[in-house]
Formats: sequence, structure tokens, C-alpha cells
Amino acid sequence: MERDENYLRAKKRVENLKSFYIHLTVYVLVNVMLFLINIISDPSNLWFLYPLVGWGIGVSIHGSTTLSFGKFGTEWEERKIKEYIEKDK
Repeated sequence: MERDENYLRAKKRVENLKSFYIHLTVYVLVNVMLFLINIISDPSNLWFLYPLVGWGIGVSIHGSTTLSFGKFGTEWEERKIKEYIEKDK
């Protein structure tokens, strides 16, 4: 039973990591394309920076939650779940 839970938890983490890598790849490719379009069309107006920074914030948040850099990672969630279960007994 516990091995199944560990497997499912590990599988979910791998899926989340894969999702983050896809998000990061699309972010880089699209922003390189926007940069090139901007430089070719009007280098005096650097509009590509707006989506670069805005989307970059989202990618950073996605990365921090996926890679558990933040305080509220998977281990924290598990501890809190166990804490509430014990409290309800």
C-alpha cells in the first residue's frame, strides 16, 4: 500500500517536472522569436521585453513550486496532512 502511494507521489512529481520543462522550453522559443521579430521590424522600440518579463514571472513561479524551492513543497504538504489527520482524531 505504501509503495503504491510512494509510486503515485513520485509519478506526480515527474509529471509536474515534465510540465515545467515544456513550459520553460516554449517560453524560451517564443521569446527568442519575439526578440527577432522586434529587432528586425523596429529595433528602436523594445516591446519584446514586456512579454519576456511578464511571462518570465509566471515561469519563475512555476519553477519554484515544481522544484520545491519554496517553503510549501511536497514534504510540507505531507506534514500538514498528517498534522490535520492527527488533530481530527
